[in-house]
Amino acid sequence: MIVCIAEKPSVAKEIADILGAKNRREGFIEGNGYQVTWTFGHLCTLKEPHDYTPMWQRWNLGSLPMIPPRFGIKLINDKGIEKQFAVIEKLMQDADMIVNCGDAGQEGELIQRWVMQKAQAKCPVKRLWVSSLTEEAIREGFANLKDQSEYQPLYEAGLSRAIGDWLLGMNATRLYTLKYAKNKQVLSIGRVQTPTLALVVKRQLEIQNFVPQPYWELKTLYRDTTFSVTEGRFDNEEKAREALEKITGQPFTVTDVTAKNGTELPPRLYDLTSLQVDCNKKFGLSAEQTLQTIQSLYEKKVTTYPRVDTTYLSDDIYPKCENILKGLRDYQALTAPLFGKPLVKSKKVFDNKKVTDHHAIIPTGVYPQGLTDLEKKVYNLVATHFIAVFYPDCKFRTTTVLGESADVKFKTTGKEIIEPGWRVVFAGELVEDKEEKENLLPSFTVGESGPHTPGLAEKWTQPPKYYTEATLLRAMETAGKLVDNEELRDAMKENGIGRPSTRAAIIETLFKRNYIKREKKNIVATPTGIELIGTIRNELLKSAELTGQWEKKLRDIEKRQYEAKTFIEELKAMLNDVVRDVLSDCSASRI
Repeated sequence: MIVCIAEKPSVAKEIADILGAKNRREGFIEGNGYQVTWTFGHLCTLKEPHDYTPMWQRWNLGSLPMIPPRFGIKLINDKGIEKQFAVIEKLMQDADMIVNCGDAGQEGELIQRWVMQKAQAKCPVKRLWVSSLTEEAIREGFANLKDQSEYQPLYEAGLSRAIGDWLLGMNATRLYTLKYAKNKQVLSIGRVQTPTLALVVKRQLEIQNFVPQPYWELKTLYRDTTFSVTEGRFDNEEKAREALEKITGQPFTVTDVTAKNGTELPPRLYDLTSLQVDCNKKFGLSAEQTLQTIQSLYEKKVTTYPRVDTTYLSDDIYPKCENILKGLRDYQALTAPLFGKPLVKSKKVFDNKKVTDHHAIIPTGVYPQGLTDLEKKVYNLVATHFIAVFYPDCKFRTTTVLGESADVKFKTTGKEIIEPGWRVVFAGELVEDKEEKENLLPSFTVGESGPHTPGLAEKWTQPPKYYTEATLLRAMETAGKLVDNEELRDAMKENGIGRPSTRAAIIETLFKRNYIKREKKNIVATPTGIELIGTIRNELLKSAELTGQWEKKLRDIEKRQYEAKTFIEELKAMLNDVVRDVLSDCSASRI
């Protein structure tokens, strides 16, 4: 008998239907030579400190660091989980072969491997690896089952992540709570959550400590067009007023007119982070709400696997794109112009080198039915971005006009859309944050001259902006560096903190622990969060850059470019340093 194990009952039912297993049993579905069973996400977890030795039951500085000689797993203490595991255990011990049908990602691999280990499965194991839950994808996946050994590095990366989080979380939380909080409250510290909190606190302190400085902007109005002084703003009022007096009453002369044609590429396809960013900006959704919604759309078979960190498609997806577009029946007005000729195949969309386990999030072509209003909004984003990448580039003209008055130089710029291309898909919607507002200029001629109306405005420098969930996700993706350029951001993703699939949960954890709170769209650190980061002197624990380097090593474990045991040994050494430094701190309690 072949036993298939999925991550959820609903997915197991889909797989059972396709395999011809129709007979429902307690905890599994049977038929046609298959038994299809399921987990409920994590059934197993790493053992807790007291499971290794009774000495670690009590929180005690003398027992730190706690480093088990060998890590073990145990069932999560839940009657429903224990009942389902008993079913799985019996099926696996009698199986001729097991097919791991867990989510095709690092966490999905870890969930199912732990269950198989706990059940002491001995038979051969195959892996179903699919990017969507459509019948076609599942049938294709079963026709091309992989050997489990191909995904050993993925499992080792997931296990290293779990062990690393245990080592740092268990030890550092006890260490700081006992040393500085004197058991008044638990100071929760984590490998990813603490650097993320440090980003929020650092930004907040920059805002609180910001001292506004005045500056002056000199502009002039000529032929109903505003020109700005080319040297920028004045930091000195006296010089600004001198320039104003100098040009007042003097004619304004156009010295140069330059028109430059340019093209604008369609917006990228979505990875999970960029989808969470857009949903936060457009609909005010939290990262967790977006993840839940796109996961639901995946399980309803209308979009592909969501927990991805690439905006590219592999070349083998290109032949399927026309059928996917034909399946977008509610978007026929937008897809119709694409048919009757080969679809555009841009290197900015299709690039095998930029795709590892999964491609960007796209529609499957299955007609969406029974979607909630929220699901419709998120689906629409995914569908329109997919359609747009096959449209021509937007063509525009940028006109720059230079002028001067009494040797003071001015400049203005206007942008004119010549051919909208992909922009028609978004019906005038603003796609990019930094997109220039279209500003069609009148026709200017070099040498023309006439009266103008200058003006001087006093302004004040502004503090940095609070993080929103959108900007915090971007900061996590780039380990705290401000990066607008998409190519550069792609290059930095490997060193981001957390993974696309875990960042939402990290942010939610910080909310639950009252380290951060929402004020409208802003994310604000609470006094508790600020105090915690102030208490942590060890930069290793709160450095986004260092945590990003650890994330890179975890990705390298997946690629067989780094050893899991080396990663764990490095963390153990760091942990010993942290414990030694804190224990030797003679300062009084800080919280």
